Order: sequence, then C-alpha cells, then structure tokens
Amino acid sequence: MLSLTWGEIEVEGVGRVRDAALFPGGGGPWDWNVTGTRHSPGIQPADVEPLLAAGATTVVLSLGQHEALDVMPETEDHLDERGIDVHVAETREAVRVYNLLADAGVRVGALLHSTC
Repeated sequence: MLSLTWGEIEVEGVGRVRDAALFPGGGGPWDWNVTGTRHSPGIQPADVEPLLAAGATTVVLSLGQHEALDVMPETEDHLDERGIDVHVAETREAVRVYNLLADAGVRVGALLHSTC
C-alpha cells in the first residue's frame, strides 16, 4: 500500500522516499542518477530493467503530479516487446492503479515520481 504527498511517497515495508522504484516483493528509493534520468527525455529502458528482473508482468510509470516527467517511446517499446502491460499516468492516478493491481495479486512494478 502506498500513500502520497508532495515530495514524499510512503511505501509499506519500505518507509518514506522522494521517488519510488517498486517491484514484486520489494522496492525502495528510485535514484535517477543511476541511469541519468531527467524530466526530458524521461524514463528510460534502463530504469525499468530492475522491475522486470524482479518479475514484474505489469509496470506503472508515473509522470509526476504536474506531469512534467516524460516516458521515452523506447521505454514503452521495450516493455511492449516483452509483453509487459504498461500504465502511464499522473502520479496520484499511478499510485491508485498500483495499489489496485498489487491488492489484486498482480506482479506489478512501478516507478513513481512524487513532485512535478
């Protein structure tokens, strides 16, 4: 279960983080510096790899609360080629979708941006 305020995502079993990378069975902070992610061009294929490696069959990608974070077309292609269901949404909606899927037992992963 997740909760969200500006600049903070609270993840059950993990604690409070600014941005979250969640996968089946775990999660933690999402450090954009690892892959060099920026608002534009946005979430890269390398950002979703840890979610896939952990067995996610569905991925939720958030655009930020003001939808300032992009998703590279290559990222969506990368997920589509692997048969991964993808949900891209504003962060509050992304959290809602993630919670619904997780509660339903779906092997869901997510990249969630808590601000802009």
